[in-house]
Amino acid sequence: MDWGTYTTLAVEADGPALVVTVDRPQAMNALAGQVVDDLLALTGVLAGIGRDGDWPVRGMILTGAGAKAFVAGADIREMSAMGADEAEAYARRMHQVTLRLEALPVPVVAAVNGFALGGGCELAMACDFIYASANASFGQPEVNLGLVPGFGGSVRLQQRVGVGQARELIYTGRRVPADEALRIGLANAVFPDAEALMAAAKATVAEIATKAPTAVANAKSALNGIYGLDVEAGLELEARSFHEAFTTEDSVAGRAAFLAKETPVFPGR
Repeated sequence: MDWGTYTTLAVEADGPALVVTVDRPQAMNALAGQVVDDLLALTGVLAGIGRDGDWPVRGMILTGAGAKAFVAGADIREMSAMGADEAEAYARRMHQVTLRLEALPVPVVAAVNGFALGGGCELAMACDFIYASANASFGQPEVNLGLVPGFGGSVRLQQRVGVGQARELIYTGRRVPADEALRIGLANAVFPDAEALMAAAKATVAEIATKAPTAVANAKSALNGIYGLDVEAGLELEARSFHEAFTTEDSVAGRAAFLAKETPVFPGR
């Protein structure tokens, strides 16, 4: 599969994982307009994974170049030249990026080494899992600039850590170290250094790659759709998802292999 060529992203398949690196270390990987454009283009390409049973990768790992930052945030230098309408358009383009990440048919792991602040934290929260190195830190410091979260933080931070924690972090602009991010549920796991972080992210994608790809995609879609629904509406969506799973060739192969006590070979359809 041709992943495309990008000015601000390094994209490389590593076994079942597609490693995507925001590559602006001189600017701490800040989300300049070109980064947003590149992420929009890439997520458009990745939306085709699984089409016609073709699964060239089974997960994506999103990280940042260098030792200092995952993504330090929005590009304040660019933002300072914007009017309010331009700033809103910038935010809405990032909304598209985050929604596309959530809609991808494969899981996305944010591998956070260093700062994930403002837009960087919001980008990480649009991923399925957040793995962090011990030197990672998270926060929504927009109030320090007289601003508010604009790339999804008002929504996803509440979903990740609860209303009370989200309000405290957004109102204070406080930076959260990796161990606290783990404690409050913002991060899934913390690793001692960048090398261990990437190894763990790749291991998780490799584990997922042994499962039925259509089932993983179906589960991701269902979990995203169910979040925030009441129990009855959630169960209705789950039932439809369960029905859809039964129609796949992967389900037929998985059930047959179980009964035969064999390792399943999933066709990806």
